[in-house]
Amino acid sequence: MKIIEFQEKYRDDMIFMVLEAKNALGRIPHLNEDLLDIHSHYILHGDRFWLALDDNDRVIGCIGYNRYSNDTAKLHRLYVKYNLKRQGIGSELLKTAEHYMKAVGYKYSIVHLGGKEYFESKQFYPKHGYVEYDEGFMRKEL
Repeated sequence: MKIIEFQEKYRDDMIFMVLEAKNALGRIPHLNEDLLDIHSHYILHGDRFWLALDDNDRVIGCIGYNRYSNDTAKLHRLYVKYNLKRQGIGSELLKTAEHYMKAVGYKYSIVHLGGKEYFESKQFYPKHGYVEYDEGFMRKEL
């Protein structure tokens, strides 16, 4: 596995992976608008988005962040290919994002956990040092 900054040539593969991940959770898959245009929603604002690729150059995970305030970045779209969960891919993506955010001066990382269907997020983030600070939101000092 390797983690790279988003490249447009992987867009469709990433979208397919996210839809599969949502379907595996038993949800009716829909696509968040930002995933249709990573460049406009992340890169143009000085934010970042990463992809995890397997040995066959296929997208197996993703994560991005947006500036939330002067010292805080908000994580978005941490997804891992449904049949590859619990193999450290999500942890590596999160670590990549956190290291970058800290390097560019952010002091905090926050994440919105979503509804009850995102039960995995509620287990994942605390394992990585995130604590709830408001209903449905977690924060970590970088």
